[in-house]
Amino acid sequence: MIQRMPDKATEKTGLPQAAPEEFSYRIELWDAYNTAAVERVLARAFSATLAQAIYKAAQTEHPDRRITLSQGDKRIADTAGGHDFR
Repeated sequence: MIQRMPDKATEKTGLPQAAPEEFSYRIELWDAYNTAAVERVLARAFSATLAQAIYKAAQTEHPDRRITLSQGDKRIADTAGGHDFR
């Protein structure tokens, strides 16, 4: 018999942790000096509504930086190119 150790996320919330592929939306902060590179992924989200809220919060947190919101290969919003859903 295989015994599984409890997942910390499941342990805290009682809900199973979502698989990475379920988080199809990605909010990225771009490098301030190398404008062709992503500095880091700020968040991943499973719903468009949540992703948009995180994107707006990231704009407030980093007003002078490029922030993008993507779903897979599709760019949904970009602070640099005026491509925004506001």
